Amino acid sequence: MTPKKLLVVDDEQDIVDLISYNLKKEGYTVLTATNGTSALEVAKQELPDLIILDIMMPGLDGFEVCRMLRQFPQTSQVSIVFLTAKTGEIDQIIGLELGADDYIQKPVSPRVLVARVKTILRRMAERVRTEMIVAPEMLCIDTLEINRQNYTVRIDEHESFFPKKEFELLAFLASNRGKVFTRDSLLRRIWGESVYVVDRTVDVHVSKVREKLGRYAPLVETVKGVGYRFKD
Repeated sequence: MTPKKLLVVDDEQDIVDLISYNLKKEGYTVLTATNGTSALEVAKQELPDLIILDIMMPGLDGFEVCRMLRQFPQTSQVSIVFLTAKTGEIDQIIGLELGADDYIQKPVSPRVLVARVKTILRRMAERVRTEMIVAPEMLCIDTLEINRQNYTVRIDEHESFFPKKEFELLAFLASNRGKVFTRDSLLRRIWGESVYVVDRTVDVHVSKVREKLGRYAPLVETVKGVGYRFKD
């Protein structure tokens, strides 16, 4: 199983070191940054699964970093946990309204922080499974029909064969029209956490899907530097 990638952001190096040490002990891959600008650069380049973000930092504060992350397609879905000495209720409300998944006040024991991180990551995995379950059985776009119940695709009333992973990739993208997914998120959703595959696997499968879609191939769009989406 590929370890989850976490980004720890705090302008106090000793806090970064303490948090990183405890997360690494749990098997996570840990990235770090000590200011908002570096955090944005690392997040866009590495696409972490979760970011632990301090609020009170010089330059770009945590709120602004969170706001900017939510504006970038490649980081708009990343989980964010605010870890801060700010105790006011208004600050908590601002953080959650900006799209943070949790708000933890300093000081916090490493064991509690790790437990909260595990809970959020588990919730993310459950959400992914739910998305797959509640998607409609039949997706119709013009004369393109994708039947999730029996794994069939019909184009202009002619059935076209799609191997399982190609079908699941097409069905997932089509079920979320207009939404951009990174290669890494597609790997997790379609291949799962326990199977080791590389980013190139997604590109190969997308190419095969497009080939089979024929005149509907342009519906599967490449978002340069990010991943793929199904045209809305």
